[in-house]
Amino acid sequence: MNVPKVFQQLVTQHPKKVLFYYGNEEWTFQQVDQFSNKIANYFIAQGYNHGDEIALFMDNRPEYVAIWLGLAKAGIVAALVNTNQRQSTLIHSLSVVNCKALIFGSELMKTVNDVYLTLSKSIAHMEYFCYDTADRDDNYVHVDGIDTSSRDGFEYKSLNNLIGSISDESPEERINLADFTDRLLYIYTSGTEGLPKAAIIKHSRFIWMGAAVKYMIRIYNDDILYTSLPLYHLAGGTVGVCQSLIFGNTMAIRNKFSASNFWKDCVKYKCTVGQYIGEICRYLLTQPESPYDKMHSVRLMFGNGLRGSIWNEFVTRFNIGQIGELYGSTEGNANIINVDNKEGSCGFISQIAPFLYPATLIKVDENTGEAIRDKNGICVKVQAGETGEFVGKIIENDPTRAFDGYADKAANKKKIIYDVFRKGDCAFLSGDLLTMDQFGYLYFKDRCGDTYRWKGENVSTMEVEAIISNSLHLTDCIVYGVDVPGCEGKAGMAAILDKNRSFNLDELLSTLRSCLPVFMIPVFIRLVDFLEVTSTHKLPKISFRKDGFNPSRIKDPLFMFDSKRFCYVKIDQDLYTDILKGVVKL
Repeated sequence: MNVPKVFQQLVTQHPKKVLFYYGNEEWTFQQVDQFSNKIANYFIAQGYNHGDEIALFMDNRPEYVAIWLGLAKAGIVAALVNTNQRQSTLIHSLSVVNCKALIFGSELMKTVNDVYLTLSKSIAHMEYFCYDTADRDDNYVHVDGIDTSSRDGFEYKSLNNLIGSISDESPEERINLADFTDRLLYIYTSGTEGLPKAAIIKHSRFIWMGAAVKYMIRIYNDDILYTSLPLYHLAGGTVGVCQSLIFGNTMAIRNKFSASNFWKDCVKYKCTVGQYIGEICRYLLTQPESPYDKMHSVRLMFGNGLRGSIWNEFVTRFNIGQIGELYGSTEGNANIINVDNKEGSCGFISQIAPFLYPATLIKVDENTGEAIRDKNGICVKVQAGETGEFVGKIIENDPTRAFDGYADKAANKKKIIYDVFRKGDCAFLSGDLLTMDQFGYLYFKDRCGDTYRWKGENVSTMEVEAIISNSLHLTDCIVYGVDVPGCEGKAGMAAILDKNRSFNLDELLSTLRSCLPVFMIPVFIRLVDFLEVTSTHKLPKISFRKDGFNPSRIKDPLFMFDSKRFCYVKIDQDLYTDILKGVVKL
């Protein structure tokens, strides 16, 4: 079987059932099937072959799924490009796979136009197709002359017009060519540690991930799902959409996440299951209390990133019966999920029969991040209460255990470790640190690069962030380590959102002292007017690490923790110089 085949079985079973809600629109299974057939038939007629690759660059809407489904019916692999990408990052994403065409929404016309000249030189053969959405969405600007037109030398074709008279019959011959192990999609990693990488999602992986979530946390056939997550991301576009395309659930799609409309939408569409990711749950808690908080029918919320510090507050305020916190990565071969509502946990590995699911935590060197091995050269597993890097054993030809990797094969080497469970085997390196209790429940601790060492102790940035955020009424903040000349390890620094310069540093310090050991209290504080949030509601740290604590480089207010006087003092150029010279001891 492949994804289009399974979907067509659902169309036959209930053609008139609503597949997608979007604004005031309803798209039935039959309508999505017919639209996707038109896409498939057009590109087949244009000479596109099984295995060709086309990039899709468009905001959330039912047609987004229908377009890549149509490409899949034609055997074409769709590269789902992050709509926040611009300039060099966008060019990289389109170049790292062998794109023969780019399909983009008219809302992103200017973005594509900005890179057209550069792209046309590096990928001369690429065609451009614009799907016009302006007639339905008032917030998008309609592009004049969208039919086979050009602006500033930018030539593109109107996909709306091109598929208008195309047959909506199913291209059975091409659908039957696709194998269970063929590539279905490329989904890009977030790029928080460099340029995005195109992870391979095969038909088998798409179905397996969706099935695992459905059966592990019990998504029923009559559940209506709500997602405002980007459909180019694994959580919304694969784990979420799979519930509809493979298992027949109705899904309500919102164009972009809105904290003020989240529960209103759930009430409007009678949703019973909702998705979250990153900081979404915290953003919902910051909203003023509303009748909609408990008026909805959502019994299950699933995703990743619900912090243990707000877990109970979230489920209590919004009356959520079950949280399906999960852990996994776009490219990873090992995923776990909280199936029994264990507060704060992201999953479970059996300690009685660990061989049933070959994933584990291995000890890593606190300074280098390298795996610690025993006298035989095998990785050492952590004990209860210890922290280690999450790894999953790679078993080729097993769709549940294979590591499909990236379009750029050179990137695969960094993610594979050898001699893990026994000599000669290999495993996927997640790059994440988790803690396991005596029963096998796992708790996310930090990214390997985020945890830093100070005063001979490891500091979890996530733990410090949670305390700062909670003490400041769920304010955005990030914690990271910065280099200080003459000091071993990295000094902790917190960038805190404070547009109005309203909170009291002394009160914050008092809270930190009552909750944390002294070595975990941030040495430096930076008050910022703006914190960039990724499309998956994460707060990236790379630029802040590079900035350090230099007042000549940073215009935001900077403070240093004076441990002798036990207060934060403002950093000026003189104090900064004294810190660098070692006159001021940290």
